[in-house]
Amino acid sequence: MAAPVAAEEAPLRSLWEEICAEFEAQQPVHPDHLEKKEVLPPALQQVPAAAGRLPELPELSGAESKPVITEEVLPQKSLSLLSALKAPELPDLKTCTPREFLECYIFPVLLSGMVELLHEAKKQRCFERKQTRFIALDFLTEWLYNHNAKRRDEPFVEFFEIPFVKDWLKDHPRPPIPLSLLLTEKDASHIIQTFWKGYRVRCDPEVQELRQWQKHLRETKNIHKRVREFWANQEKKDELFSTVSVGVHWITVHAWKFNSCV
Repeated sequence: MAAPVAAEEAPLRSLWEEICAEFEAQQPVHPDHLEKKEVLPPALQQVPAAAGRLPELPELSGAESKPVITEEVLPQKSLSLLSALKAPELPDLKTCTPREFLECYIFPVLLSGMVELLHEAKKQRCFERKQTRFIALDFLTEWLYNHNAKRRDEPFVEFFEIPFVKDWLKDHPRPPIPLSLLLTEKDASHIIQTFWKGYRVRCDPEVQELRQWQKHLRETKNIHKRVREFWANQEKKDELFSTVSVGVHWITVHAWKFNSCV
């Protein structure tokens, strides 16, 4: 006889997965996520089955003929790990084990920050695009710094204004963020539409003819040299005019002094 196949053991969950599952179980259920089921009236629940044909159903009123929709009763959750973590008695910070330190001091704060991180990532549409300007580590650092128990009554501080962040960025500057990630959808659409409208105008035959004539003029008449000479002459005229103005002013002042002395 063949040996019985040993049942495969379920893989053990890690500490992080266990904590996340317990934290998710503690969150209130959104009304849209409540499962609903149809409950038939009592008259339809106990109907004897006849052989070969369906039994005749009694006539029901309008209220009884409609199925009753009731919300599924959620099972009562037992005392979870997070509820135990909220107990006032915490292990000593200096003598506790690494697991106790994670469960009692790290995860209760970190999980709340990661929930806010997911909400912010959804607002920034990170789940819809391949690249965004949203940096998850920056947001989590800012959230943890501002929700520190030692800074309870202090004002909100932005990420780049945090002291240790400023010190780090002085020695490790970041590369500039691409313009495509900084622009909003409205600004990007405006730039694209402007370029497209200009392209359509340049495709017009009359505009093409004008552009060809300008190109020919620049190549044959050396228009750049003529423009430079024109502005050089203008600058000479301005210098001459300023010199004449200074001379006239000097003569006027001395003539006034001479007349006053006489």
